[in-house]
Amino acid sequence: MEFDETVYVEAPQGQGNLMFSDEKQQARFELGCSMMVYKWDALDIAVDNQWGGPESAEKRDWITGIIVDLFKNEKIVDAALLEETLLYAMVDEFDTNVEDDSALPIATGIIQVYKDCAAQNYQIVEQLYLEWQSKEKNKPQRVIKVTGDDESSSDEDDEDEEYMNGATGEDTHMHYEEIDVDMENDKSRSEPIVDDDGFELVQKKGKRRN
Repeated sequence: MEFDETVYVEAPQGQGNLMFSDEKQQARFELGCSMMVYKWDALDIAVDNQWGGPESAEKRDWITGIIVDLFKNEKIVDAALLEETLLYAMVDEFDTNVEDDSALPIATGIIQVYKDCAAQNYQIVEQLYLEWQSKEKNKPQRVIKVTGDDESSSDEDDEDEEYMNGATGEDTHMHYEEIDVDMENDKSRSEPIVDDDGFELVQKKGKRRN
């Protein structure tokens, strides 16, 4: 399948950006955008292997944030701009140069998600969300063994148990694995907002990186 980098969306006449005025449309779009970013295998591998350091999962959410910001700040967004943004983010945040053209399908997918949300058609967003849930449910745990100075076997076992999913104990929970946390019991985290239809919107973390 060919993906056209020239596909684009443009703000209606008289509107200064591509942000939806309807909260449900905007929430659905941001969720769909996030799901498309999570669908990118190159980024998924980088996060699983912590190529961006201990905050790799947070960096992925930040990438979603800068993509959403493009639509909030620009009157025209095309697939080429989204592809370029994704690729630069991989270099800047994960020291990874992706050369397999895998970012373009993600970029064109985000454009399609926007068009569908503009038409109040949320079928793609719902499907992406279901696919992500299924993927996370069936995702195998990765154990990374750490080699170092000779120590007792019991100490090594303790270390190995800590390094699950490519992270130390406090980092084992990926951002999307936390979406079921009760907001009323844990307001310190920037967790997704749940709308009236039960869909969860991931909010970007932190502020924009330089």
